[in-house]
Amino acid sequence: MKTLIRTLTVAAVALGAAAPALAEYPEKPVSFVVPFPPGDLEDVLTRMVAEDFSKKYGVAAAVVNKPGGGGGPFPGAIGVAGAPADGYTIGSFVLDVPLVGPQIGIPELAPNPFEPVGIFVTYPFVIATSKDAPYNNMAELAAYAKDHDVALAHFGAELTPTQVTFAMAKQLGFEYASEAAFDAIDCNTFASGDADVGNTTIQLILPCLDKVKILVSLTDERIPLVPDSQAVGEVTPDVQLALWNGLFVHKDTPADVREKIAASAKETMASDRAQKVAAQTGAAVYWKDAAASNAQIEHDLKVMETIGGILNQ
Repeated sequence: MKTLIRTLTVAAVALGAAAPALAEYPEKPVSFVVPFPPGDLEDVLTRMVAEDFSKKYGVAAAVVNKPGGGGGPFPGAIGVAGAPADGYTIGSFVLDVPLVGPQIGIPELAPNPFEPVGIFVTYPFVIATSKDAPYNNMAELAAYAKDHDVALAHFGAELTPTQVTFAMAKQLGFEYASEAAFDAIDCNTFASGDADVGNTTIQLILPCLDKVKILVSLTDERIPLVPDSQAVGEVTPDVQLALWNGLFVHKDTPADVREKIAASAKETMASDRAQKVAAQTGAAVYWKDAAASNAQIEHDLKVMETIGGILNQ
């Protein structure tokens, strides 16, 4: 019996030595998919994440831009959904991907195939007007709009910040006399009088911040660059919904892989160069872990339902 046990033990050790060791993640290049053109906040910050990931783990990491044109971020998201769930293809997505994608008839995104690794930026969307406008906040705009036509500029009626803008107006008891999508809403928009009010990001109007007024910020908290301007939750708490971006992987991605992605990204967002982006643009740059990100998504789904109910009244 002892001889048999000894023989089996030797055989097991030999088999173990012969078996290939499981590779530790990451062992090959990693792609971070940004479904928008280069240059905006999500792209700049994701490139920092990729650079730091490469240094931390010793593998190549790159951002792949896959803009979807009229399809928004969804074509790029479909590519990530179809990739192996191994952490080598990571999505850098705005909230529309997990919140809206599963609801608009895209088979690859319904049910939602993604889970968040973490959220890292809130875009500094604001509702702005020219300095000489006869209103200084949303309450005054609401009172003015009851007797005057007010034209709104935005980046697209279906986009989250625009939907929040429409819902705010209805809750405050007014509607914009006209609204239109613009390719750019910047200092020239207000200087030329092309629109009375614009839904834009504060970074686009930084050069003329002394010539415009911020009526409200569509963010979770006030923007430090304009601390006297209220955040949306202070004006209409029911429609507090900010546009954010986070890192997502397929829901079948192993936990240890997610943890490595998160560890590197968290360090990036705390870095001086990432916080410099925040200071320069008015964006909120941070790291919200997977549990907190899931809670954020659940909250935002409920707010989107509320907004839908308000707009369909």
